[in-house]
Amino acid sequence: REYGDFQFRFEFQLTPGANNGVGIRTPREGDAAYVGMEIQVLDDTAPVYAALQPYQYHGSVYGIIPARRGALRPVGEWNTEEIAIRGSRITVTVNGVVTVDGDLVEASKNGTIDHQPHPGLQRPTGYIGFLSHDSVVRFRNIRIKVQ
Repeated sequence: REYGDFQFRFEFQLTPGANNGVGIRTPREGDAAYVGMEIQVLDDTAPVYAALQPYQYHGSVYGIIPARRGALRPVGEWNTEEIAIRGSRITVTVNGVVTVDGDLVEASKNGTIDHQPHPGLQRPTGYIGFLSHDSVVRFRNIRIKVQ
C-alpha cells in the first residue's frame, strides 16, 4: 500500500559497519534515495564511514537534510526510531532524541545539499521499504500509523 502522511515506528539493531535505509514515498522501481526519499540506517561510527558527509549520517534524509548525531546506542544494542511525515514536514526521532526536524521544500529550494536531482521530493505518496546494502541490520516491532 502507498502512504502519504504517516508515523513509522520500529526498533533496529546495527552490526559493525552496517548500512541500510528506510525508503519512504517511493515507487516500486528505481533508487529510493532519489525517486522517493531514503532515511539512513547506518553505523556511522564505523571507521569505513569516517569520511561521510553530514547528510549521510544515521537518520538523515539522504542528500537533503542532515541528522544530528549522538542518539544511537552502541552497535549491537536495540534502538528505537520514528519517522513522521506530514506534507513536506519531516521529523526523525532516534531513542527519544529528535535528530531531524525540517521541511523538505525549504531544505531543497536552492537545490539539494548533495547537488543531485531528487524527483522523489515531489511525490505526495509512495511505498515504505527497507533498503539493504548487503550488511546485517535487524528490525522488529514495526508499526505504521496513517495521519
